[in-house]
Amino acid sequence: MNVDEMRDRIRAAFADREKLSEDETRAAVLAAIDGLDRGELRVAEKPDGGEWIVNDWLKEAILLYFSIRGMEVMEAGALEFHDKIPVKHGLRKANVRVVPPGIARYGSFLEPGAILMPGYVNIGARVGAGSMIDTWATVGSCAQVGRDVHVAGGVGIGGVLEPPSARPNIIEDGAFIGSRCILVEGVIVGEEAVLGANVVITSSTPIIDVTGSTEVVHKGRVPPRSVVIPGVRAKKFPAGEYGLPAALIIGTRTETTDRKVSLNAALRDYGVQA
Repeated sequence: MNVDEMRDRIRAAFADREKLSEDETRAAVLAAIDGLDRGELRVAEKPDGGEWIVNDWLKEAILLYFSIRGMEVMEAGALEFHDKIPVKHGLRKANVRVVPPGIARYGSFLEPGAILMPGYVNIGARVGAGSMIDTWATVGSCAQVGRDVHVAGGVGIGGVLEPPSARPNIIEDGAFIGSRCILVEGVIVGEEAVLGANVVITSSTPIIDVTGSTEVVHKGRVPPRSVVIPGVRAKKFPAGEYGLPAALIIGTRTETTDRKVSLNAALRDYGVQA
């Protein structure tokens, strides 16, 4: 089944769930998820020099997959799970390091050289080569993490499945996401940006560049090589004036910043004890 036929069948079934009773339609859904798992398909992609494009039909496929999968018991040694979606297999062949009890769900893709510490990568997500998902960090459904990215401990990258047309959260190549950051609602973090610990960004969070004489406000997108810290912005309400969460761009990444971030490269080297 070619991609065009797969896409057409999935779109038709998403509009009319009765079509899931057809063998060809179920086969299309299964083939789409398998394509995501092998990295041959991806929920979002960025053409050279272009903007991110969302392949909404693949998000529809994931939602349909939940419908056709039954609950089953899965065991890992003494651990028991009860779920619809199995975990990834073939990690050694794929040259992917997963540290117990890290979990990558079937339908996600980790490029060769990626490292998953005891964190979680959900279905539809993608993690690039040389990237590390650190301890207790989560990469939600369909999130796209680029290459040579460090997602530090406890980071929460939210999942975006519905509506299917909605942009997933995207971390571009070379970015550093500090401990306990939260990124939700289709945020894009530009190439080589650095987010300090505890930065929270939603689609409506003001990302304020305070490096000039006049503030410049961004929303939903952190510019490349920006250095970002948590901040607040005053807003008046009938009951008084309060500080609402904001993110502050306090500079751009320098060679000194690059050296500090590069210290984490040791953990990516399979020959180093860490």
